[in-house]
Amino acid sequence: MQPDGRLAAIICTHARPHYLAACLAGLRAQQGGACDILVVDSASAGPAAEEIARLAQAAGARLIRAERAGLSYARNLGLAASGAAWTGFLDDDAVPAPDWARRMTEAIAALPPDAAALGGRIIPEWESPLPGWWPPALRGVLTIVEWDGVGEEGRNLPPGVAVYGANMAFRTDALRLIGGFPEDLGRVGNRLLSGEEVEALDRLRARGLRVFYDGRIVVRHSIQRDRLKPGWLLSRLHWQGATDALRDRRRGGARRMVGAAAKLAVQAPLLLFPPRATSLLRARCGAAYNLGYLRGALQSD
Repeated sequence: MQPDGRLAAIICTHARPHYLAACLAGLRAQQGGACDILVVDSASAGPAAEEIARLAQAAGARLIRAERAGLSYARNLGLAASGAAWTGFLDDDAVPAPDWARRMTEAIAALPPDAAALGGRIIPEWESPLPGWWPPALRGVLTIVEWDGVGEEGRNLPPGVAVYGANMAFRTDALRLIGGFPEDLGRVGNRLLSGEEVEALDRLRARGLRVFYDGRIVVRHSIQRDRLKPGWLLSRLHWQGATDALRDRRRGGARRMVGAAAKLAVQAPLLLFPPRATSLLRARCGAAYNLGYLRGALQSD
């Protein structure tokens, strides 16, 4: 499909019409900017699938039905259907600011010719307050990026500021050229693998293309109550370890496997704590990460 010069916004969703409704309402309320809207239903079933279809029709969005679950697979379906020069991606639980499309379009117009990706600010919308036991260093796993500046990855962004899937856009032809998002990474149901966005960005940079960030492009990202529990945080770190091991294997081997195994030999007693416990949580997250890394390193293809 040839790009027509417009911006497309893709929302991938699985059985969460209540979040999708707010995201679509935000896109319909855009002021001074326009974009094509594509909703990819990632194998929702029953009433949820029916409600997603109804919401997409009411918003004037194209609906694409994925017959198997998987975030990367759903994103790639949306990418294949995009008719725009730039394709944006929003999480279904992210609500764009009223000027999101305008800010995104303006920022894209100001990018150099070798730019291939652009990310923006992700402000938390707390369903419950962040618990006091939450390790401050791990706040970023909730996909929060609050810096309001402008910069380029690898050059002048502060630590922790990067392009994340809740609010990002790619030059459509460049993302297609690298094959989109790797489908062996990314979330499928409760499997919290990630890394597909990082892998895509790395592939773009390997081709000499550049990645930018603009904090004026804003979404508000819902932080669900279920994520503000010790068990979820431990699971998230476990799957981050598995993700990193799989990405290392792509580069010729799980380079940190020996170190992860050595650390886990010392940390093993921490794995015996009840998941709901909050004591020694930062250390337990380290143990969960190392266990996940070994899982990813030893996983058979």
